[in-house]
Amino acid sequence: MSPTGRLGRIRRWLLSAEDAEAEELQEISRDRAATPVAEAAHATLVTFAGTLRTVTLRPRAGVPALEAELFDGTAVVRIVWLGRRVIRGVTPGRTMVAHGRVTRRGDQLTMYNPSYELLESGT
Repeated sequence: MSPTGRLGRIRRWLLSAEDAEAEELQEISRDRAATPVAEAAHATLVTFAGTLRTVTLRPRAGVPALEAELFDGTAVVRIVWLGRRVIRGVTPGRTMVAHGRVTRRGDQLTMYNPSYELLESGT
């Protein structure tokens, strides 16, 4: 076993579960060449990778809208699919890569109707 592997395990053991999750998500994001949510600029095309924390149906002006919160280990972005009530596989706890234009209203980042890829657990 390499010293790096041993040190990595010890370090993860010392971190809280939340910190370890955030670190793992940041690694997934780096592996996918994704932009950290905390560094995303308004009105730019970006790719985010992270875990869906919540998925909720929230109609907007009478139109169905599926909303999800994606956490990448740095911050949360709201993902909204307009005109959708359900998307198979888009469930809390699922890891996903989303690509699209991000907008900012106050402190909240939002991405509407992104293209996306659902990842297998642990990838």
